[in-house]
Amino acid sequence: MFDLTVVGGGMVGASIAAYMAQQGWQVALVEAQRPEPYEASQPADLRVSAISQRSQQWLEQSGAWQAVAAMRLCPYRRLQAFERPEHSVEFSAASIEQSELGHIVENRVLQLACWQQFPESLQLFCPARVTALHQDADSAQLTLDNGNLLRSRLVIAADGARSTLRQLAGIGTRGWRYAQGCLVAHVRTEQPQQDVTWQQFTETGPKAFLPLPGQQGSLVWYHSVPKVQQLAALSPAALSQAIMAAFPAQLGTIEVQRATWFPLQRLHALSYYQQRLVLVGDAAHAIHPMAGQGVNLGFADGALLCQLLQQGGVAALQQPQALLKRYQQQRQPQNWLMMSSMDALYHGFGSRWPLVRQLRQLGLMLAGRSSLLKNLVTRYATG
Repeated sequence: MFDLTVVGGGMVGASIAAYMAQQGWQVALVEAQRPEPYEASQPADLRVSAISQRSQQWLEQSGAWQAVAAMRLCPYRRLQAFERPEHSVEFSAASIEQSELGHIVENRVLQLACWQQFPESLQLFCPARVTALHQDADSAQLTLDNGNLLRSRLVIAADGARSTLRQLAGIGTRGWRYAQGCLVAHVRTEQPQQDVTWQQFTETGPKAFLPLPGQQGSLVWYHSVPKVQQLAALSPAALSQAIMAAFPAQLGTIEVQRATWFPLQRLHALSYYQQRLVLVGDAAHAIHPMAGQGVNLGFADGALLCQLLQQGGVAALQQPQALLKRYQQQRQPQNWLMMSSMDALYHGFGSRWPLVRQLRQLGLMLAGRSSLLKNLVTRYATG
């Protein structure tokens, strides 16, 4: 019997599996597909994340961050927010005496770096998917589509927003689809701007630039779903022109390499655990990606859960309810607060009401003039 079975080998699940197996726990990992090997000549992944210092510290504990640095990443030292570029509010690492605010990292690189830290003791079931879950007083049993039966003291569901395990356990959710979609484009930039990430707020949705190594970048364009679908169907040359016409002039000339789009949703599990099953990452909460905090919330889930497991030891899994209750009490309100903050930004900056428009302009102006407020926001952004 395993101490832990992690279902889902994405960034969050793999980071938990690597760390706990390194600590001597008997860990199994179930995943449908291995990440592709890394080659320096490969184009950048379309899906990237802004990794906070807190997440970096968590990944350093297993050696995953060191592996990321050996592949590729892009530190950013300034963060700008504005409606009009001439009224930009800037948050800088220098203001809080830090070398950077965070790093932009490709999701695939993060996942692969975690996989590279798996010790030989970790038992990997890949490719495999869970088809059934049975829990009793002593263990949880998973049935896999390849016929394997896995028994463990605790099952960690890191299998995404459409979590099979959450559904098998009958854990309900609250949430909705946003009216916006999200276009993501990997671009080459005319000018170097790799130390800054910025976001422009508009009534149709934000536009953002995230730097990547070597005068490359990831552009994010939120708009109505029909508009985003129309943009995604354009040729790279036509999309490049559309972006330069719509984005602020500071972007400069760009050349689209690849692009895709995806719908946006909010989802929050009514409970983070049931008997011997616990939810982490997107299985527990899916957030509007406006501030790039989704994976950071997932890493925070994993870091706390691993801390509680280490404190309690394997003996705590004989009756895991107290441990899982502590995990939920700490993570659920923090995740809810971040989700609600993103919704406030989504509705506030999308409103056409004159009063709301004046209030948001006043808020940005005050943020720009108050060094105390700017430093607080900057420290929060680093995690």
